[in-house]
Amino acid sequence: MKTLLAALFAVMIGLTFAGSTYAAEEKKMDAPAAAPAAGGEMKKDEGKKAEKKAEKKAKKKEKKEEKKDEKK
Repeated sequence: MKTLLAALFAVMIGLTFAGSTYAAEEKKMDAPAAAPAAGGEMKKDEGKKAEKKAEKKAKKKEKKEEKKDEKK
């Protein structure tokens, strides 16, 4: 009985390891298709983030200029 339980335990561990390895390989296979092209293209989210940062910087500059004008 102990031998049977040990064998079942070993099989379950093996199947778990094999399943996780297979899932990891599937993700690797899908990853290149989802990756951006090598031409330097940005993802949509990255482009939006860059635009938001630029807008924030422009607003900060405007506020600084307004404060300078008020002081004069």
